[in-house]
Amino acid sequence: MMRFVTKALKIVSFTAILFFSFSIIEVIGFRFINPPLTPLMVIRYFQHDKKFGERKIEKQWKNLDEISRNMVLAVVSAEDNNFPTHFGVDWKAIKAAQERNKKGKHIHGGSTITQQTAKNVFLVPNRSYIRKAFELYYTYLIEIFWSKGRIMEVYLNVVELGRGVYGVEAASQKYFKTSANLLTRSQAALITTAFPSPRKRNLAKPSNYMYQYQARVLNLMNLVGKVDL
Repeated sequence: MMRFVTKALKIVSFTAILFFSFSIIEVIGFRFINPPLTPLMVIRYFQHDKKFGERKIEKQWKNLDEISRNMVLAVVSAEDNNFPTHFGVDWKAIKAAQERNKKGKHIHGGSTITQQTAKNVFLVPNRSYIRKAFELYYTYLIEIFWSKGRIMEVYLNVVELGRGVYGVEAASQKYFKTSANLLTRSQAALITTAFPSPRKRNLAKPSNYMYQYQARVLNLMNLVGKVDL
C-alpha cells in the first residue's frame, strides 16, 4: 500500500512540475509571440450553426500603437476602471459586483481585463471552480511576465466581437468599414457594448439597449479622461 501511495505521489508531483513549467514557458512565449488561435476560437468554429452562414475566423492582429487610443479608453472605462493600477484581480470590484447581484436581477461580473485575457488565451470557456482557479493562476502569471500594454494588446486582438469575429481590427473593418487606428470615441464605445455577449449583441444592428450602454460608456470615458499603460 505504501509503495502505491509513494508511486502515486511521485506521479502527481511530476505532473504538477510539468504543468507549472509548461505554463510559465507558455506565458513567457506569448509575451513575444502573438497567439495564432485561442481555445475559444477553435471551439466556436466547430460549434458553428450553418443557419448563420459558413464557418469562419475573422481576425487581423494589430499592435497596440496601431489601435486607436479611443478604443483603449473605452475598454478600460467599460470593463475595468482600475486596469492600469491593479495586479490582475480587482477584489474591490468583485465585492461590489457581489453586492449588486444580491439586489438586482442582472448578474454583474468583477473580472478584470487581465482575467478575461487569461481566460480567452489559455482556457476553455466553461463555468466551474476549477477553471476559475486556473484563471486566477494564469492571471497572476500574466501580470508577472507581461506589461500592461501587452495585456491590453492581446486582449483587444483576441476578444470575441461577433460570430467568427475576433479582435477590434476585424470588428472595425466588418462593422464600420475602417481600421482600428481610426475608431472614433463613439465607435469604440459601441464596440464595448458587445463584449459581455458578442453572439447576441449584433454590432451591425445595435439594439436600443446597446445605444443606451454606449451612452453610459461615453460618459465614463469623459470621467476617466486618459489611460496610461
